[in-house]
Amino acid sequence: MSKHRVSRRQFLNYTLTGVGGFMAAGMLMPMLRFAVDPVLEASAGGNFVATKQKVADLTDKPTRVNFSFTQKDAWYESDVTNIAWVYKNNDGKIVALNPTCKHLGCTVDWNTNKDHPNQFFCPCHFGRYTKDGTNVPGTPPLKPLDMYEYKVKDGILYLGAVVPHKEA
Repeated sequence: MSKHRVSRRQFLNYTLTGVGGFMAAGMLMPMLRFAVDPVLEASAGGNFVATKQKVADLTDKPTRVNFSFTQKDAWYESDVTNIAWVYKNNDGKIVALNPTCKHLGCTVDWNTNKDHPNQFFCPCHFGRYTKDGTNVPGTPPLKPLDMYEYKVKDGILYLGAVVPHKEA
């Protein structure tokens, strides 16, 4: 037996400190797990979303394609519907443009301005883009429209992430 004796006061102090530490850990661990788990959770599926657009039906005229997917932000899930303008260029390659104007974020439409036919038109500040998404000089947008990554599977168009405009 040790010659060093523990006083009642020291024993009580050690005991209360130990019990308090266990209680604090018991309360902090669920909070820490709640904060960290959504970040570490692996996302299921891929980065591409199936659209209802058949690739065989695409022409050289831009077609509006709506596509929906479930977006998960940590523990909150919401259904999101996005738009793309899709067509085949002269080489037969698919071009998928994001319709968000690079000026102030309004949505552009194809061929809606009578004075400037066959262009994308932004009604908010009269911005214009050519068919390939390039901004028309002298109009508010300073950058071309962004593009969607895409892939074709079983004749159906799949759209992915938005990427900066690629020059042809």
